[in-house]
Amino acid sequence: MEKGWKEVFMTTHDYKAEMAREILESEGIKTVVLNQQDTAYKVFGEYRVYVAEENETRAVELLKNLKL
Repeated sequence: MEKGWKEVFMTTHDYKAEMAREILESEGIKTVVLNQQDTAYKVFGEYRVYVAEENETRAVELLKNLKL
């Protein structure tokens, strides 16, 4: 990921990554979801959610109840 972005959430489920994105964007936090799941074998890999460094603390707080 580019400099200035911090990972705030990781999951193996696409729907949870989407939930995290929606929660953050509803609070005005720009979000990037990186799909690192294997295209041939869907059981390998994960989805990682990133936000700008200045939003990291707030994003982690917003997502603390969204379990893996």
